[in-house]
Amino acid sequence: MYLAGFILGWFLGHYRARHYAPHFTKQEVDDLLTIAMLSVVIGGRLGYVLFYDPALYLQDPLEIFKIWNGGMSFHGGLLGVLAAFWYFAKTRHKSFLEVTDFVTPLVPQAIFFGRLGNFINGELWGKTTELPWGIIFPTGGPWPRHPSQLYEALLEGVLLFIILNIYANRPRPKGAVAGLFAIGYAVSRFVIEFIRVPDPQLGYIAFGWLTMGQLLCMPMLLVGLWLFCRKQET
Repeated sequence: MYLAGFILGWFLGHYRARHYAPHFTKQEVDDLLTIAMLSVVIGGRLGYVLFYDPALYLQDPLEIFKIWNGGMSFHGGLLGVLAAFWYFAKTRHKSFLEVTDFVTPLVPQAIFFGRLGNFINGELWGKTTELPWGIIFPTGGPWPRHPSQLYEALLEGVLLFIILNIYANRPRPKGAVAGLFAIGYAVSRFVIEFIRVPDPQLGYIAFGWLTMGQLLCMPMLLVGLWLFCRKQET
């Protein structure tokens, strides 16, 4: 699923460079997406270690490298790619927001494939439901559950992809496209977390109903609103 997301992102990145961002050369697109691919995997893994199960990895640090056992964090991956964007912008003499605005329309399709992977693995399922599309997952007991992975694939993937690529096809203030992505993802994830079962090692963290995913979405939403609403020249 990661590979599918990266390959499609590469084609979409070259398409955006040709039609909407001619100041990005073919070589720059290749370099940017390569370091983004590496940083999202490293950041996603380290983010899971720090945010979701630090006790396990303190007991056995070598477990960090066993990615075949699962454990990736979107917000960790986001921090990883932001670091990559900063490095790319600095070394290529571009604005950091210019880089983020170019890349963010390419992200939702990767999220879509990632959530399909969660569904195929039978992980991150939702709460029990009597709705006709409830699914019995092998690790989720004998009860039908919300396929929350597919809800996220549709909202964070398909819907956000459509919105961003329509919005980004015209000149916008610097940071506005990245801000819209942050708002769209944070709101979608926050809402779906209400029907998604939290990670068992964490449970609900605040007020008996807020999950780690929701807490991490709050600063993301605030930054997104600031980027989207501030007055800047295109």
